[in-house]
Amino acid sequence: MKKSKGMLILFLLLGWLLGTWLAKALEPIKALSFLTAQAPIRWSPRADFDIISYDINLELKVCLLGLLGIVAAIWLYRRF
Repeated sequence: MKKSKGMLILFLLLGWLLGTWLAKALEPIKALSFLTAQAPIRWSPRADFDIISYDINLELKVCLLGLLGIVAAIWLYRRF
């Protein structure tokens, strides 16, 4: 299989998504709260010019299981 940047990005996004889903499923278990606690990262650029204005809100929620999913995705990408 030829390795490409697009495939790496796909692996990273899928690993992050699976890790986050696992964190959501394990959220009710209090003993695993250090794995499921989320830290939001927010970026809100906005501008108002005479002819155009924009307001973009981007929020990423990062948890430890999501990061572990990204690490696993990188490991799988390098392995195959």
